[in-house]
Amino acid sequence: MRPVHGVIAGLSLLLLLLQGQLWFGAASIPGWWELRGVVIEQRERNDRAAARNEALAAEVENLKEGTDALEERARYQLGMIREGETFYQVVEE
Repeated sequence: MRPVHGVIAGLSLLLLLLQGQLWFGAASIPGWWELRGVVIEQRERNDRAAARNEALAAEVENLKEGTDALEERARYQLGMIREGETFYQVVEE
């Protein structure tokens, strides 16, 4: 009967060691949850960056193809007007 007790004790110790690794080791469950959160956050950042890149690419393409977008940028960002136009600035109080 003694060898059986030794085997049970050995298996119990092994189970305890494996459980310790599962909960407190380098590849533990809490570590996995934390890493999962980091991955989700990074994916969200990547999605926002991809959307911004698409918008910028569309704007670049628009600026390359036509003069309408270029004229709009010149008007709003640089305050330029066409020859013969009169510029009015409305100041709200």
